[in-house]
This record gives sequence, structure tokens and C-alpha cells, in this order.
Amino acid sequence: MKTLLLLRHAKSSWSDPSRVDHDRELNRRGEKAAPFMGRFLREHELVPDLIWCSTAARAVQTLVLLGRDFAGHADVIYSEDLYMASERGLLECLHHTHDEAKRVMIIGHNPGMENFAQALFRDGDEDMRAVMNSKYPTCALAHFEFDLEHWADTRLGTGRLMGFTKVKDLQAVKIGAE
Repeated sequence: MKTLLLLRHAKSSWSDPSRVDHDRELNRRGEKAAPFMGRFLREHELVPDLIWCSTAARAVQTLVLLGRDFAGHADVIYSEDLYMASERGLLECLHHTHDEAKRVMIIGHNPGMENFAQALFRDGDEDMRAVMNSKYPTCALAHFEFDLEHWADTRLGTGRLMGFTKVKDLQAVKIGAE
């Protein structure tokens, strides 16, 4: 059994129009969102063994803020190929993942993350699928499981969607609990 976590980077800033897209950093909302998702991952025992992360500044920042809750537990591979990768590119990334990693996270960008998540779906939580298909916001997490031993055997249309989590929902729960 393998677990895949697809995380879209947190909200980025458009305040400096001279900055190239790859170098855009997170805005304040993004800086606040990523730690919420990190705590969610830890509290739900979804800390990855291996993280593939785009080299874009906003993805790297998301990882840094996310990982404060589980720093040192995951190997990280930074890949320029993940910057604006298509679903085929993301699938190729999984095919190059070592099999010792049982729980893998990919931190990337839309539209590739959303398209990849939709293409992976075979079955699972239909309500979450509808939410995921309607909008895949920044710092949202799709959680899939696969009945396979080797990441190289991952195919589109073979994933079981276990959940789809938006930071907005996590923040609403925290506010409601206070």
C-alpha cells in the first residue's frame, strides 16, 4: 500500500510585477496557511517519508513553513521539473520514487496538481471528489492510496481518494473551537 499526498503551494504574492513567476514568494495569507496544513498532517499521521518539491520560491517556502511540525522526518527532493508540471510530468516523478517511501508528498502548482488529482481518481470519497473537482485552492491537499508495491507501477485512474483538505476548512474548525 502506498500513500500519495498532493499539495498545491500556499498563496503567493503578486506585489512585485518585476519578479519572474518562478521567484514569487508567499504572501501573508500563504505564510499563515502552510503551518495549519503541517499541523493537520502531523495530527492525522500523514507525515510523508519523502517529499518532492518544486524549486519555485513559493513551493519551497510552503515546505519550510509546513515542515516545522515534522522537520527531519522526510527526505526532500527539489525538482525544477515540478515547476508547472503536467499530470504526465507528475506521474513520471512518482515513477522515479524509491519504493522504501510508503507515504510521498508532491508540492507543486496548478493546473498540473488539480489535473493530476482528477486523473488519478479511480474510487473513494465521492463527496471529496466533487469538492476537489470544483476548486483546488492554494495549500489544498488531496490524499490518495494505491494498492501497489512499486511507485513505478502507478497509473492514472488507479487511486483511491481518501480525502481532500482545504486550509480554509481547517482554519474555520480552529476558530469554531475557540
